[in-house]
Amino acid sequence: MAKVGIVMGSDSDLPVMNKAADMLDELGIEYEMNIISAHREPDVFFDWASSAEEKGIKVIIAGAGMAAHLPGMCAALFPMPVIGVPLYGKAFSGSDALYSILQMPPGIPVATVAIDGAKNAALLAARILSVSDSSILEKLKAYSGRMKEEVMKKNEKLKEMGRKDYA
Repeated sequence: MAKVGIVMGSDSDLPVMNKAADMLDELGIEYEMNIISAHREPDVFFDWASSAEEKGIKVIIAGAGMAAHLPGMCAALFPMPVIGVPLYGKAFSGSDALYSILQMPPGIPVATVAIDGAKNAALLAARILSVSDSSILEKLKAYSGRMKEEVMKKNEKLKEMGRKDYA
């Protein structure tokens, strides 16, 4: 049963949103991923978002660019956490999506990550799930340990090679 729903409005969003899926795969967290346009197929979107809870989804990660209505509409229909991923766009470099996701009306919260921050959205979803799932918490601790080791190795390499030779 999927614990996380990943949704985006277009296949052009897939390269960024795949980073969320990759992170959830690494942590062993089940998810389902969909392309659903809230503007072009509102009935399909409404059905998906309003039935996500009964399908076992505990957190939704919604990616959107431009006007960015998808995360907010998810939050209006889904009673559990929604994480919005503002996507980079040509016109305003993603700031339009960022502001749209950040500026939700009172009572309709959407957690928001950085522009194109799908990996962090997955990590935030995992942290939310870890509150009631100790196995996810242990995987997150192990992931943090691996990140620490990577930085320590890079520092050792810097010390060995010197600043100018490090590449």
